[in-house]
Amino acid sequence: MNTHLRIALAGLLAATLGACGGGGEALPPPPAIEGLDTLVVQSGDGSGGRAWDGVVEAVRQATLTAQTSGRVTAVLRDVDDRVAADEVLVRLSAVEQQSGVDAARAQLRAAEAGAAEAEGNYRRYLELSQGQYVSKSQLDQMRAMRDSSLAARDAARAQVANAGQQSAYTTVRAPYAGIVSSRDVEPGESVGIGQLLMTVFAPDALRIEVGVPQSDADAIRADPTAKVTFDDGRSVEASAVTVFPSADPSTHAVNVRVQLPPLDPVPQPGRTAKVAFPAVKAAAHPRIPASALVRRGEVDAVYVLAEGRLSLRQVRLGARSGDDIDVIAGLKAGETIASDPVAAMQALVAARTDGD
Repeated sequence: MNTHLRIALAGLLAATLGACGGGGEALPPPPAIEGLDTLVVQSGDGSGGRAWDGVVEAVRQATLTAQTSGRVTAVLRDVDDRVAADEVLVRLSAVEQQSGVDAARAQLRAAEAGAAEAEGNYRRYLELSQGQYVSKSQLDQMRAMRDSSLAARDAARAQVANAGQQSAYTTVRAPYAGIVSSRDVEPGESVGIGQLLMTVFAPDALRIEVGVPQSDADAIRADPTAKVTFDDGRSVEASAVTVFPSADPSTHAVNVRVQLPPLDPVPQPGRTAKVAFPAVKAAAHPRIPASALVRRGEVDAVYVLAEGRLSLRQVRLGARSGDDIDVIAGLKAGETIASDPVAAMQALVAARTDGD
């Protein structure tokens, strides 16, 4: 920013503070501006319906956590990557888990050998008992030993299955096709059971929930349509609208769930949006092009031209529809504003500099 521009902006700030303070000598009004592209603020008709703020939610979102302890050996996907169903995302070290599998298999082989021996002994005693060469109690003892060996074999088989599952836990896979929304580990980290690794959501199943007054819920239920507008200016029609059958007992608001159609690019869960319901009549706020706005941090403003003089005025914004946006406060229909805020600032600075 050059020296003249800094001086002029400082003058504008001083003028604003002087007007707000109410004390001291009044500063002169801004100089007249000529040859600036302007437009007359139009009044909206409210036909788009009343809008509520909401947050995009994923209907299917999986938080992937470690099911076994180990060290991260590989992270194969990152944030915003598209993944296929059952695709490997993270690998953990499997030394201890594989040792458990080997030990369980060895125990199973021993248990199977013991069960085979016990089964053979029981069958021999069963044949001998038919000729009364062994007593009934001896046969019962062999049967009990056979049953115990078979139970030990089954337990060993279960241990092999459990050890195999623990080993499988070292490979973390995507539960379904989706997009990685968060990555919480790096290669080399040690993780414990339950530690967060990644989050994946399905981009084809997104929704927004908003709370509306009970008086508006019936109208929306009769006409279940909605238009969703994102902060980047995109607007889409909801694929489905569901009005909850009951109200919140504390707020007395009724939740309305709005299903989003498949979108590209996909809005990330947690992103804000405005949901307008045509069934609920909205106030007719003035509407201006979004390109006429000046944004400074969280403050929105426009350059207003009155009696040939230009001034910067803060406004409060409402719903956005395409390239236009509603102004809830700070501007009235019929007022004249600069259509290009950059050109307006330059013209104002030039006029003040010439006046000096």
